[in-house]
Amino acid sequence: MRKKEIRKAVIPAAGLGTRFLPATKAIPKEMLPLVDIPTIQYIVKEAVNSGIEEILVITNSNKHCMENHFDRSYELENRLLESDKQEEYNMICDIANMANIYYVRQKEPKGLGHAILCAKSFIGDEPFAVLLGDDVVENHDGKPALKQLIDAYNSVQASIVGVQTVPEDDVSKYGIVEPEKGEDVLNRKVKLRSMVEKPKKEDAPSSMAVLGRYVLTPEIFDYLETQTPGAGGEIQLTDAIKNLMISQSVYAYDFEGTRYDVGDKFGFIRATIEYALEREELRDKLQAYLKELAQTF
Repeated sequence: MRKKEIRKAVIPAAGLGTRFLPATKAIPKEMLPLVDIPTIQYIVKEAVNSGIEEILVITNSNKHCMENHFDRSYELENRLLESDKQEEYNMICDIANMANIYYVRQKEPKGLGHAILCAKSFIGDEPFAVLLGDDVVENHDGKPALKQLIDAYNSVQASIVGVQTVPEDDVSKYGIVEPEKGEDVLNRKVKLRSMVEKPKKEDAPSSMAVLGRYVLTPEIFDYLETQTPGAGGEIQLTDAIKNLMISQSVYAYDFEGTRYDVGDKFGFIRATIEYALEREELRDKLQAYLKELAQTF
């Protein structure tokens, strides 16, 4: 059987962003900028740089500006050209040409698993990627996190869950994977036995946390369609993946890169500062300010 390439990705973006109220009352959390680039643009860029050709964003009725961001804006483009702002014009056009992006609404907030299920007709019978917008991953001079997972998928032809090792005191914040007996947890790729959602520190089967990147086989939809509501009364992707393990292998891959939890206020602030420090026009001023600020502590 011919191996199928990972061409499509799903980005669930239908959440209400309640942790960032009141800002997200009118602005989708995915449009909150790290300096001047919306977080979802970083996610789309990672997908494109990983070889993804088509992206489906799962959205809701209040996120029109997210769709507009990746569309052409002829009035703005003309204004930029008339003002001889060629660099800004090119930047705006490049955003619109990043990828073939489609949208479908999740009509009810039934959880991540239900959001993924909304992509069934778009995906068809192909393996596909999932990128969650709360996790921005930067891997300077290395492969994007999703590309690492895709390469791992190509080597085993099985679903891959992206993980990183977290401190033992933090395992209760995440979904934690349980490797098969005999699997070396020091390897970047390990076969899984199960997954546990937010376990107590003493009950955690490992310190490898699921961090918002997946490559899944299309059989996942069979389980999502029949999945009973789990935690919070929602259709949980974790439950479907655990059921998928009964019929086929599932692996975890400990991807390289710095991960920013931009769904958390401190994580968002940290990401903003570190991305700003990478900008030549901001670096010196920001470094000087941070040094001055540190002296007041």
